[in-house]
Amino acid sequence: MSSLQLSLAAIGALTVGAVVLYNYWTSRKNAPRQADPHREPAPESALHAIEPVLNTDPAVSGNSTDAIEPVLQDAFSHLSQPDRKPHLDALIDVLASIEVDQAVSGDAALAALPSTRRVGTKLFSVEGCVQGSGKWEALAAGRRYTAFQAGVQLANRVGAINNIEFSEFVIKTQAFADAIGGSASFSDMLEEVTRARELDQFASVHDAQLSFTLCARTSAWSPGYIHQHAARLGFVPGVIPGRMVLPALVQGLPPVLSLNFDAHAAMADDPDLSAIRSFALSLDVPQTARQEQPYVRLREAAVSLAAQMDGVVTDGEGQVLSDATLDQIGLDMQQLYDALDARELSAGSPQARRLFS
Repeated sequence: MSSLQLSLAAIGALTVGAVVLYNYWTSRKNAPRQADPHREPAPESALHAIEPVLNTDPAVSGNSTDAIEPVLQDAFSHLSQPDRKPHLDALIDVLASIEVDQAVSGDAALAALPSTRRVGTKLFSVEGCVQGSGKWEALAAGRRYTAFQAGVQLANRVGAINNIEFSEFVIKTQAFADAIGGSASFSDMLEEVTRARELDQFASVHDAQLSFTLCARTSAWSPGYIHQHAARLGFVPGVIPGRMVLPALVQGLPPVLSLNFDAHAAMADDPDLSAIRSFALSLDVPQTARQEQPYVRLREAAVSLAAQMDGVVTDGEGQVLSDATLDQIGLDMQQLYDALDARELSAGSPQARRLFS
């Protein structure tokens, strides 16, 4: 073999080697980032999430910390329990009083309830006045009640109650009253429908579901990589694939923040091969008390995760959010909280959580 042939062969071998190395480097560069197996794991109790139901009516208590820290240290036993208060409120409900000649047992009242607790798209409820104490409560077996009141929400995120829904409310309430031998009294339909529309208009103007999008600068992320970094800030897996939540300090309340990414990537046969280039951090403003400092925690979580994961914080249109923009959003949030407080629908209150649901 001539020296020319040897030279060409050597050059060819070097070229092939360079191509192989380049392809390997490119593959490594484009592969989604993986969770670090040597990094300290999240608390064991954070491996299973408990997402509360949004239509409960506990009161908010307790203050959040200034920084976002893991909030789960045991099996939820340390978390405060919400106070249980009457569900119905004339501020956001149509109320109908039901008088009875003699006390009715809770068992009989429960048996008389309609099979469905909805009136159209609105929640229908009945409460009883406990014999002896005079307190109003949701119906329970083993109690005796001297009076009742039925109610249906004036509005929710679907809209205001209409004439048809009001008529259905009257029919269900009257059937319950007849079953327990009571007499029902109703307010004027036109007045209540008008009140519902006004409340719905207020809610539409003051509803806010704020979301930041974190986008990868270079390499994509795997689901495990996202989980590992979010868990260090106190997020726990949600009940839906691709969802994590930051629980409230009071057990049973809606989560303070949620983190969502592609559910298909979370359910892939090999999630480590799933490449995720963005995920959303969200805050449902009316559902979370301002004492929890939800916007401060949302901003801190977004900035912290972006720094740790080599990402950027953007809006829904992909525009990078500057510190000045984030400051202005914070001021807007304070004005929104003030408006809700003035209407006695403070963010995170039982009334606000039902209205904005």
